[in-house]
Amino acid sequence: MSNKVIIPPIKCQGIKTKLIPFIIEHVKRPQDGLWIEPFVGTGVVAFNIAPKRALLTDKNQYIISLYQGIQNGAINSQTVREFLEYHGGILEQHGGEYYKEMRDTFNKNGDPLYFLFLNRADFNGMIRFNRQGKFNVPFCQKPNRFSKAYITKICNQVAGIAQVMQGKEWTFACGPWQKAFCGVTENDYIYLDPPYIGRDTSYVGEWAESDAITLAEYSHQTPANVCLSMWKENEFRRNEHLFQYWNDFTWYEQEHFYHIGAKEANRHPMIEILAVKQGA
Repeated sequence: MSNKVIIPPIKCQGIKTKLIPFIIEHVKRPQDGLWIEPFVGTGVVAFNIAPKRALLTDKNQYIISLYQGIQNGAINSQTVREFLEYHGGILEQHGGEYYKEMRDTFNKNGDPLYFLFLNRADFNGMIRFNRQGKFNVPFCQKPNRFSKAYITKICNQVAGIAQVMQGKEWTFACGPWQKAFCGVTENDYIYLDPPYIGRDTSYVGEWAESDAITLAEYSHQTPANVCLSMWKENEFRRNEHLFQYWNDFTWYEQEHFYHIGAKEANRHPMIEILAVKQGA
């Protein structure tokens, strides 16, 4: 692992990029075990931990398809550049109407390159689907979004994670989080970054309190090492679920500005924690 944080090509609200040094500091895992992420999301933690063996799962099939494509070489920095230069040029000419056309096409073909385009051209890097499973995030209102420098930045991110994957035994899989717990051993390490309870981001559907409780039960029963990444509290509220179901784990705390607003008054620090069960 280098000191430089590796940034993935997918953007997502709540990405743990700024918390990577904190996470790496407190993750003490058996080097011969399997690294498991049932909620891999952007993959930023896995790409920076860079384990030899990993099982990386998520319910979002498009993120998984993108990373599978990068892993097998079907998607690389050159194919990404050609795609973004071509469609970015048309976007600059036609703006929001072309964005909607690309979104409609993606909702028919599910192509991971279209997903990457939308993710980097939509409002605030959101990932959201309606109840019919259709991507519905609006345009960012920047027709010149895909400048040469921006495309190069994305291509470098694709090349960077491709390099991390080289020579490693990584499996990307789409499916329910419960499957990631199957067959684990005491040498394995499960890193958890689940959604907020009761907050329906439409990323993959609502994460209910019952889901969160079941996850806590699985995490206590598994023989594997477990690390939960979760918000603890801020000046307005406290995560009562954390105190009720994870209080027997070892907690490490880090103050983090989860939302960076345009005005200083809108910047409220959040206490993030890693709740760790080691050597089960």
